[in-house]
Amino acid sequence: MSNPSNRRWRARYAALAAVSVTAGSVAFVVSGLGPVADAHQPATRVAAHLARTSMHTVSNRGHKLAFYVTPGHQPAIVLDAGGGEDHTQWSQIVPVLARQTGDEIITYDRSGFGNSPAVPGPWTAQNATSDLHAGLAQLGVTSKVILVSHSLAGEIAFRLVKEYPGLVAGAVLIDASLPEFYTPVEVARIVAANKPLIEKLKSVPLTASSRQLIALAYNYGPVHTAYHKLTWPSSIPVNVITSSQTPYTTSIDHRAWRNAAIEFAKAAANRHLVIADSGHEIPHDRPGLVISQIEGMLRTVAN
Repeated sequence: MSNPSNRRWRARYAALAAVSVTAGSVAFVVSGLGPVADAHQPATRVAAHLARTSMHTVSNRGHKLAFYVTPGHQPAIVLDAGGGEDHTQWSQIVPVLARQTGDEIITYDRSGFGNSPAVPGPWTAQNATSDLHAGLAQLGVTSKVILVSHSLAGEIAFRLVKEYPGLVAGAVLIDASLPEFYTPVEVARIVAANKPLIEKLKSVPLTASSRQLIALAYNYGPVHTAYHKLTWPSSIPVNVITSSQTPYTTSIDHRAWRNAAIEFAKAAANRHLVIADSGHEIPHDRPGLVISQIEGMLRTVAN
């Protein structure tokens, strides 16, 4: 479950009825999926599934990362947490998903969070992509992955499908950072807004979250100008969940975030967008909705 410090991290990173949208059309539906993932699941069953989850330490480029595996059959479901979060972001989802699907479920801690030690130097999505791929390879997961990415992890997802074709069979992107958002105008706005924030962070004792924020701000403009050019393979289906509130408080950024999700979803017939009545913390606020979209993606790739 998210804690207040992580919510503050995402609010700072942002400075840096649901609506269902399919390619070429928009339909309105009502989502009754609330904050409890499965109200009928006994607590003892949840505890049993958590007890089955084991931590595996993997190595990549001289540093170690903690991965967590709940055993099951293939395809593996890989859950990639948002910025400032570790594997515990998925604590409401993993036991229910394991029981209802029987699939192998993998979560992990990015460098500097949870049980994964920090790595010196700027954080980059390229390095994080390498870490995720290395961990999956060492766990024997090399194809047919269902990738579930929240917020910042969207930038890892785009690079993962580009650099390792054949690894991902389908994806669920949850209020994800999408290339369509990073227009030249938007990048310039964020760079300008970041400057006083980063200077303030540098003036106080560093934490894991503030170190990552400072690293994200490093070369932010050129990095996201290049990210804006990335595309998603048309062969990989995607369910996109975006929040009604978005992670932004200003109306112009709010609209840009929402429009980016709609633009991305409409670009291919195998993409489906749900705008959840929720804040940015969809895995916590609407775990049942997340689970239903993952199960839907499992059915899509099975057909």
